[in-house]
Amino acid sequence: MSVLEVLLNETAVGTITHLPGDRSLFVFDEGYAQDEQRPALSLSFKTSGGGVATTNRPTRTRVAPFFSNLLPEGHLRRYLARIGGVHDEREFFLLWLLGQDLPGAVIVRPPDGMQLPPTSGDPMAAAVPPEDILRFSLAGVQLKFSAVMEADGGLTIPVGGMGGAWIVKLPSPRYPSVPEVEYAMMELARGVGIEVPEVRLVEPSRLTNVPEEVQRLGKALAVQRFDRTPQNRHIHIEDFAQVFDVFPERRYENASYENIASVLWAEGGLPSVTEFARRLAFTALIGNADMHLKNWSIIYRDGRSAELAPAYDFVPTIAYLPADTRMALSLGGSRQMHSVDVGLFQRFANQAGLPEHPVVEAARETAERTRSLWKKHPALDVMPSELRSMVTRHMDSVPLGK
Repeated sequence: MSVLEVLLNETAVGTITHLPGDRSLFVFDEGYAQDEQRPALSLSFKTSGGGVATTNRPTRTRVAPFFSNLLPEGHLRRYLARIGGVHDEREFFLLWLLGQDLPGAVIVRPPDGMQLPPTSGDPMAAAVPPEDILRFSLAGVQLKFSAVMEADGGLTIPVGGMGGAWIVKLPSPRYPSVPEVEYAMMELARGVGIEVPEVRLVEPSRLTNVPEEVQRLGKALAVQRFDRTPQNRHIHIEDFAQVFDVFPERRYENASYENIASVLWAEGGLPSVTEFARRLAFTALIGNADMHLKNWSIIYRDGRSAELAPAYDFVPTIAYLPADTRMALSLGGSRQMHSVDVGLFQRFANQAGLPEHPVVEAARETAERTRSLWKKHPALDVMPSELRSMVTRHMDSVPLGK
């Protein structure tokens, strides 16, 4: 059996044990469970009395959903697994490999300080030479990397993937100008009054340790990490797939925006739910059909109290997939963006048990500000005109704020 320690910064939380049959089991540390001043790990483990649920079932091949959602997906997962010599579906070993630079304040490490995981028992391809560590297929995905923002504004992407206070989102060969479009939407959201992290467009020439074929794709987007302080202290966060204890592939299933709002109302009160309403209105207006469970997070700024985290991944998917006009989750019983109006937000508030007036007013005011700024915000000038026109046509079809 192999064991991994789970910590929140320096606080011991529990262990994940690899059991026979490729199963793994997470168990809370007794001292953590009994500490009434303990830092929060996840709302998914929180009991009605404010304690932690200490009875957990083992999972096969996967780790528990909370930990599974900390791991990368798709091309990046397969690449990192290959580099580390582990199977990309065996998540215990992936956590061993990647667990010391995870989102939020979670650290997963072997207790004896071993740097490399034990063999997973599967024949693996030979590791990629270090000089080729960033040379992998970008097809169909927009990859994100931890990066270090240097004093002169340049970006370095560490080949080991450790540390850094920025996420670098490289351009996609499939969808043109995504970094520019996301930058414009994030700055528009900031102008509207939505909390977003600092974002910067980065010229290809300013990227170091990146292959030329990546640089030729165009500008990258740098997003300041809100789960790191300038001193690289980790601030704990979790996304709503973790909150609802579902595996990442179920990010579109069995949940609604009302479910998210109910949690925010219980944990963060009126500031969190009105901010959530602002972002929902903005999402519908710009035509973002991909705001699923993993694109909403909560943050524990003091280590214990949950509130809505800053916004991220504001991309108007309507500009790239114009036929997809359905939201990722349902709002007021509907997923159709063309039906979003004041009445839908009234139903949303009532179904989630929220105070109707402040929620509806937050959505209405956000829609009015968004429509006004859409005509004149300077950040929108970086968007290709044809993509901006597609978003304009969509926005004109949404009733909210007209």
